[in-house]
Amino acid sequence: MLERRRVLELFEKEKDALQAKTQEGIEKNRKGKFTLRLTDKTGKPLANTAVKLCQKTHEFRFGANLFMLDELETPEKNQAYKQHFTGLFNMATLPFYWDSLEPEKGHPRFAKDSPRVYRRPAPDLCIEFCEKHGIEPREHALAYEQFFPKWLYGADTETTKAALETRYAEIAARYADKIPTIEVTNEMLWEKGRTAFYDDADYVAWCFKMAEKYFPQNELAVNDATDMAWGMRPRTCSAYYSYIEAAILKGARIDAVGMQFHMFHPREREYEATRPYYDPDALYAHMDLFARFGKPLQVTEITVPSYSWEKEDEELQADILEYLYSIWFSHPAVEQIVYWNLVDGYAHVWDPDPEVIAASQGNMTQGENYYHGGLLRFDLSKKPAYERLDTLINKAWHTEGEFNTDADGCLSLRAFYGNYDLTVLKENGQKGEITFSKKGENCFALVL
Repeated sequence: MLERRRVLELFEKEKDALQAKTQEGIEKNRKGKFTLRLTDKTGKPLANTAVKLCQKTHEFRFGANLFMLDELETPEKNQAYKQHFTGLFNMATLPFYWDSLEPEKGHPRFAKDSPRVYRRPAPDLCIEFCEKHGIEPREHALAYEQFFPKWLYGADTETTKAALETRYAEIAARYADKIPTIEVTNEMLWEKGRTAFYDDADYVAWCFKMAEKYFPQNELAVNDATDMAWGMRPRTCSAYYSYIEAAILKGARIDAVGMQFHMFHPREREYEATRPYYDPDALYAHMDLFARFGKPLQVTEITVPSYSWEKEDEELQADILEYLYSIWFSHPAVEQIVYWNLVDGYAHVWDPDPEVIAASQGNMTQGENYYHGGLLRFDLSKKPAYERLDTLINKAWHTEGEFNTDADGCLSLRAFYGNYDLTVLKENGQKGEITFSKKGENCFALVL
């Protein structure tokens, strides 16, 4: 037995009770009553008529960052990356890091033909990919002070605000109608800042008020680090909760709460370091806490390392993710779950040079959490974690089958919210698409 499996002890302590709780939550919060009535053109009900339903995608958002789009070292790898991404996800986090998006003041890299920056594909390229494959893009992040451009370092508050407003305006003009979720602030609880603005008493509220001005129709999200979201005691006086509450009281329109989940711990400290995070009771307590704001929750950045490509290590990564995804998916407030790096080996924390990484041929001896934190191996083959999430998202949490209408031409069943292909299985039958939404009436009529 792999010694590392001790990390599962809190998940497995009352395994049957946890499974019952997650299944109950998923049934209640991710499914609803789907009703369809079939009639002919005269209004006569079409009794005992077979109908095939096939869920195409979830209303719930499952995603990953799209930072390696066309960034891999061979065309074959780039194609595999795209296939694996679209096979699992309906959301993509796009890189809007200010330092790489506008390294030279006044010359943002929006266009597809912009100069390349490693792990920072141009937004237009990402948007094109998302639109082609029906994937919802997510912006990351408007105000992220650790990635402010060097030309802004040391600026006073008014200079920073003016530059930020220009940035907001340019991004909104180009993408506000294409990207529903706008991450306004990220990791704004660092001890030191690179501009005076970071120390301004109202900097978070200002960021959101400015975002509301330029993105009035978008969902505006706050986001912060793992220890802030999950590592403190789940109380209303915790730093992240207090910072959100203060911003709202100052007039910030915060529409969603982002909660990172990076397990950036060395193997030798994994057990000790993950106790607060691999605890079902604690996970539910933190989600319940932040749900008090009445805003949806987004698990925005997930890294769970396998530490190696050994079979037992990879299976353990899959087990951990199955527990985590089931818990998050079961909670009524959660609306997005976004894994971080899809592929092992391309987010080297010490030396992100793609030539260095390619030359290593996956022979990675440092940074195991980054190197082995993906769902795909360095060669783009699927790890058990990818297969496990595919089973959950596309099979277990999925509605598909053939169903018969009753004597009144009605069909009623509980189904997962999402988009469906519908086919009436009879001569000259009809095909169509239906959006079954938690926010809709969900009573459909079809005339043949």
